Amino acid sequence: MSDLRLPADGVAEPRWLRWTLTAVTVVFMAVFLLLPLVNIFHSALSEGWRVFLASLQDENAAAAIRLSLLSTLCAVLLSGVFGLAAAWLLGRHRIPGHGLWVAVLDLPFAISPVVAGLMFVLLCGLDGWFGPWLDRHGTQIIFAKPGIILATAFVTFPFVARELLPLVQALGPESEEAAQLLGASPLQTFWRVTLPALKWGLLYGVILCASRAMGEFGAVSVVSGHIRGETMTLPLHIEATYNEYQFGAAFACATLLSLMALVSLALKSFVSWRARRDRESA
Repeated sequence: MSDLRLPADGVAEPRWLRWTLTAVTVVFMAVFLLLPLVNIFHSALSEGWRVFLASLQDENAAAAIRLSLLSTLCAVLLSGVFGLAAAWLLGRHRIPGHGLWVAVLDLPFAISPVVAGLMFVLLCGLDGWFGPWLDRHGTQIIFAKPGIILATAFVTFPFVARELLPLVQALGPESEEAAQLLGASPLQTFWRVTLPALKWGLLYGVILCASRAMGEFGAVSVVSGHIRGETMTLPLHIEATYNEYQFGAAFACATLLSLMALVSLALKSFVSWRARRDRESA
């Protein structure tokens, strides 16, 4: 019995199996996660700090960073509002076709981002359903910033809603009914009772949404038109510079996305820890 370990579920686990699974996991993470990440930073700095900083200060790179931040901010705001509304509707009310609406909520996850971009082209392009009307009113969606924001928001819509839906279903109406009996208005009940109970799920969904929005490529690539300095986000700028054999500049910009990914992981871990701590102390 010395080579067996008794886990929490009561099933004896051979030591060799535990070490094998650990080794496979460590090797996989090192080869497919850590090494590529280290290589990005090494390649970005291979030509020196001067080239690295110059690549980030380039006019086109700066415009791409600003556009990525703008589209991410808009996507987070839209997804936050939509996620709260959708989670509340589907979690508290049994509307007709409830199961179908829950499935539709996952549609952006199932559709290829490229197909999502083509959908907006068919809707808002010059030859699309709303294209002629938009053109008559001097509004351009495709090959402009509004199209990039819409495409980014579409692929990130489900994140907040999916995080909040199980929380809303588990919350129950008791606390809100008690607040209303004590004289709180619906708005006061939402801000002081409902939202605090959902805050960690909301924050977790926002982090996932922002991380996904910053790295979005497929849908944005279709609707952007690849206009330098105007409609190229950071991922598109990285692709363009890499295809032009400006490897130092491409990897320098790629480090920004990598750093944002690492920050997102750290924030997700912190939020998970705080949420678990709040549950244990409740």
